[in-house]
Amino acid sequence: MKWFQTATLGLTLLITAGCATQSHQNAEWLYPPMAVPLQASVQQEVQIARLSQLLQRTDLNDDVRAKMLYERGNYYDSVGLRDLARLDFNQSLSLNPAQPDLFNLLGVYFTQIGEFDAAYDAFDSTLELDPKNSYAARNRAIALYYGDRLDLALEDMNKHFAEDPSDPFRALWLYIIEAERAPEQARTTLLERYHDRDEQWGWVLVAITLGEVSEQQAFKAILAGTRDNTLLAQRLTEAYFYLGKRYQSEGDFASAISLYKLAISFNVYEYVEHRYSFLELSRIYNQVKAEQLAKAKQQAIEATQ
Repeated sequence: MKWFQTATLGLTLLITAGCATQSHQNAEWLYPPMAVPLQASVQQEVQIARLSQLLQRTDLNDDVRAKMLYERGNYYDSVGLRDLARLDFNQSLSLNPAQPDLFNLLGVYFTQIGEFDAAYDAFDSTLELDPKNSYAARNRAIALYYGDRLDLALEDMNKHFAEDPSDPFRALWLYIIEAERAPEQARTTLLERYHDRDEQWGWVLVAITLGEVSEQQAFKAILAGTRDNTLLAQRLTEAYFYLGKRYQSEGDFASAISLYKLAISFNVYEYVEHRYSFLELSRIYNQVKAEQLAKAKQQAIEATQ
């Protein structure tokens, strides 16, 4: 999800789909459920052009220019022009460094490209300026997870989860981090929380992660309950990412890679699931490469004996 806002969806459709597809549980998708990849809208392009023109004015004070740079950076980010977005964000910060939301977004950027120390600093800056910023707290915990600082990640995510135990995304990421240490216990805990769920959309993703519903049932429920292409692209981006995480944890790298590529394909640039799919692909590549090098080294040692 885009962790600057939250979305909800009733689980009734998921339950209905599960009942209606009992006789088809063994059926497989011939092709994966898809949405039309999102494209830059006329409004986004017009706003970028308008702001670019206004920023050429020499009579703007620093506060106004900082706000306009931040706004244009957000538009750049929403259409996938992340280097241009980061350039605008850095210029905006040079004019007004007291922008917690901007630091939070930069932290996500740094996490995506594996610059974890810079990410920690950015999230810390957000929380210094806005101690109640829950998105920065969650994003910092995730950055610590990707940076292999699991103790700190667990500390942050447990505190974040305790503030709102009904949030499925908090429960899901707490599970992902806990599973690095104790997978069986983490699964048992998440299953208990799933059984006490409310009607928020994110619990569908928890069900997919736990295998409480089949992939066919989950995707049919998503397709049946989503008529708008933009919303469908967003929901599928989330579903494919967390399903990819499940397969990756099971050691099925081929399926995980395919799912991460699907999560990327919808162009939902603002969602962390889109951003972190690139990071997950890099992690799989590095892991496989390390395993192959270790195997080759072992074979070389055995050949000399």
